[in-house]
Amino acid sequence: MAHPLVPPQPVIYLVEPFGGSVRRQNANMPHVFWDDAVVTRGDGIFETILVKDGRPVNLEKHLERFRRSAAQLDLPEPRGEQWRAATRDAVADYVREHGETEAACAWTMSRGRASTGVPTAWLTVRPPDPELARLRKKGVKAMTTGRGYSVDTGDGSAPWLALGAKTLNYTATMAALRWAREHGFDDIIYIDPATGRVLEGATSTVLVVKKGGRLRTPEAGPDVLPGTTIQAVFDHAAAQGWRCKAKPLYVDDLHSAQSVWLVSSVRRGVRVTHLDGTQLSTPDNEKEVAKLIDASLAAHPD
Repeated sequence: MAHPLVPPQPVIYLVEPFGGSVRRQNANMPHVFWDDAVVTRGDGIFETILVKDGRPVNLEKHLERFRRSAAQLDLPEPRGEQWRAATRDAVADYVREHGETEAACAWTMSRGRASTGVPTAWLTVRPPDPELARLRKKGVKAMTTGRGYSVDTGDGSAPWLALGAKTLNYTATMAALRWAREHGFDDIIYIDPATGRVLEGATSTVLVVKKGGRLRTPEAGPDVLPGTTIQAVFDHAAAQGWRCKAKPLYVDDLHSAQSVWLVSSVRRGVRVTHLDGTQLSTPDNEKEVAKLIDASLAAHPD
């Protein structure tokens, strides 16, 4: 059992990406070389998976997206049984050693070392960021902003952009978040500045709750990454009688909605309380929606 004042050590498993060995790595020993593309170029892919009640959540949806990302970046296809087994073993180690049943599990695959050309891959299980629990309670102040650059429209003119892949190149996103926080905001929602069309959060999917039991989210496309968590929410909510749809949304839709949420795997659901400095009304069904999001993840353990 970990000391209550000492953060639990992460559990790290190295995964041989061509279906070879899977072995545990000492968390205090380095496992990425100086010339690995993940360090020098940010060239790789990742997934972050919620561990809840000692079990990985939405594992198959994450594996499906991990495979798509690998194919788009010409990386080895992740072998399902290998990653499933490594994840379950790592989670079991974490729970046994730390007595904690909630965690964040991250999968990473890199282009690998320049000197060998062999991809590298690993997974970690670590404590969730405590800030996320605080934000779930108090909500977030968000600002809308353009990305600061154009995204290809998906007409095939720039296939190397690997649109729709969950890559490690988050430099611009992290810079945008730092700027927002320096100016009193907790998070950002990307929009198309020319049209006001809503895209996605910096590291989340936008969920809009409308009157009449309607849930809406921006359509996935070249500038909106398909979200695994929103898929789980829609699957579960539809079974509970909610009307769920992905469609074009605009900034006006955020202001007129019953509520606006940012959803992602480990964050789960966080309500947007202020948008661009304007306070959004508190809906009567806030607790109901929060429970719906949590229940949708509980309904999709793997």
